[in-house]
Amino acid sequence: MDITLVFDYDGTLHNTLRIYERAFRQCYQWLVSEGHVAEQSVSTERISGWLGMNSKEMWNSFQPGLPADIKEKAENIIGASMVEQIINNKASWYKGTDFVLDELKKMGYNMVVLSNCKTAYKEVNWKQFSMAQWFSKFYDCETFDFAPKTEIIKTVRKENPGEFIVIGDRDSDFDCARACGAKFIGCLYGFGEDGELQGADEVIHSINDLPDKIKMLREYMLSLIHISEPTRRRGI
Repeated sequence: MDITLVFDYDGTLHNTLRIYERAFRQCYQWLVSEGHVAEQSVSTERISGWLGMNSKEMWNSFQPGLPADIKEKAENIIGASMVEQIINNKASWYKGTDFVLDELKKMGYNMVVLSNCKTAYKEVNWKQFSMAQWFSKFYDCETFDFAPKTEIIKTVRKENPGEFIVIGDRDSDFDCARACGAKFIGCLYGFGEDGELQGADEVIHSINDLPDKIKMLREYMLSLIHISEPTRRRGI
């Protein structure tokens, strides 16, 4: 059975809050100093809740009344800060991620990334973390005019035949799996809220648990094929 593993990036492979919170707070101080917003306390928990959204969704959630040009400037400030931090080795994946990906690669899975990120962010991560050694492609939402993952997954399916397993930490990843009829593994160590991944086929509390969960799902998917074969032979 050919299986493609579709990974979310932020909160699934990348512990993004380490660089995102700093970038956001720098941007927020700029917004305050320029008089675009009134200063207020913004908690780390609220900031982490935006991870997994694309930039347009994030600003519409936080400051929907901001003029479009100011939102664009703010997005660019955050994006530039995150790229700079990645280049300066301030970013990190969850502990054990590279070993897990090595194991999955040896097991023969095709692996891709589908993220609500911009193209520049994708490219710097792809290079900095040498992602080509594991992944055949990294799909970013900017390339698709910030379409939701439920739409982008249609292109992913066309380009990657076989069965799919989606792995992610937010409900947008769960919706993506439902949209393409794939199994879903929810990452409870990421940035999702309580109950957000309820109903997932499997959940993990650490990236290191992933190979065993994928093996279990693969065996289950194979069993369904074996059960259906006698039915097809009988013409039912």
